[in-house]
Amino acid sequence: MDKDWANEIPYAVTVCDIQGKILYMNEKSKKTFSKDGGENLIGTNLFGCHTPASQSKIQALLDTRSSNIYTIQKNGQKKMIIQTPWFEKNEIQGLVEFSVELPADIPHFERD
Repeated sequence: MDKDWANEIPYAVTVCDIQGKILYMNEKSKKTFSKDGGENLIGTNLFGCHTPASQSKIQALLDTRSSNIYTIQKNGQKKMIIQTPWFEKNEIQGLVEFSVELPADIPHFERD
């Protein structure tokens, strides 16, 4: 698998380690966070970019090895945020965040 697969998808992908150090941002993530430093955020700690409440939530995700999924709207664009742990050899290594832009009228289907 090409290691740059994340640059080929239209979503922001950001990866941090278990201390919150940003390890990777795909091109979409760098553009999304350009006002905050973009590519220069790699190597910094994401806890410094969040409120105490968000810091607690992120730490809880790391501690419990769980995911957090929610939607937001910013500058008129609705997004789904997916924060989930990543692992190597069954050991938690940190979190991956996917930021997915949603259309205004997203279809919803009920399936059995």
